[in-house]
Amino acid sequence: MGAGHDHGHTHGGGLPKGASGTVSAAYRGRLRIALAITVTVLVAEIVGSVLTGSLALLADAGHMATDAVGVSMALIAIHFANRPASERRTYGWARAEILAALLNCVLLLGVGGYILIEAVDRLLEPTDVPGGATVVFGLIGLVANAISLSLLMRGQKESLNVRGAFLEVLSDALGSLAVVIAALVIMTTGWQQADPIASLVIGLMIVPRTVKLFREAIDVLLEAAPRDVDMAEVRAHILALPGVEGVHDLHVWTITSGMPVLSAHVVVGAQTLDSAGNEKMLHELQDCLRGHFDVEHCTFQLEPGGHAAHEDGFCR
Repeated sequence: MGAGHDHGHTHGGGLPKGASGTVSAAYRGRLRIALAITVTVLVAEIVGSVLTGSLALLADAGHMATDAVGVSMALIAIHFANRPASERRTYGWARAEILAALLNCVLLLGVGGYILIEAVDRLLEPTDVPGGATVVFGLIGLVANAISLSLLMRGQKESLNVRGAFLEVLSDALGSLAVVIAALVIMTTGWQQADPIASLVIGLMIVPRTVKLFREAIDVLLEAAPRDVDMAEVRAHILALPGVEGVHDLHVWTITSGMPVLSAHVVVGAQTLDSAGNEKMLHELQDCLRGHFDVEHCTFQLEPGGHAAHEDGFCR
């Protein structure tokens, strides 16, 4: 921690811990396993489609190919995100994983839209789908996707990048489930419309989840305040500290998943600064925010009353 000018530019020390290792990096091994499973099932479903002539299996294989691309992009993003920071890129490539999540959204929306359109076409013109062999290959895909989902379940709660990959695998699992259910219905009743109806359900489940992920990624890129941080409450906690007379230019944003950052100009009474000193005041501010809001990287400028009038920019 250091002090700047005499009126008290004071900053939290160093880069946030995530600058050299993002949350997603902890799940790199699991993503690799999920990718290997996905590629294996992809090959199996292509073989199954050739052997049975099932268009549903071929479509699901195409869906799996999109999933493989999405997980590969997630792994590539983790690689770049964990490159060290430099003088030019002071946070390294941490935000690369958010860009990957955004690209995953585009892929998912494309897949979801295709499923919906294809389902409507098949409702209008039903396609014959063979039963027994299709069920077997569908079950292989379902079990494999269930394993991948279990590997990514925890990570998708902590990282937008991993969540994008998780949603890709989830959409594949739903596709495999639809293949199985539709094939069973067709085997027992001969009702060919079961396949496109199941596909419609899948599409309607994929699109809303993807839109939510898209909005979260855009919020990070636009440096919106994290959804779980109440700015009014943050301001109230800062103002509640003894000696604090005001706060302005308060900003909270997210560099990447699990890396929230805060900066603020804090007006402190001259008597408090003289008696407590900048360092003690800084410790109190950081401990307050770290304890209540889980924001470990904070940058504060401590200043005496009246200094805000000399600051450029907006005052809050």
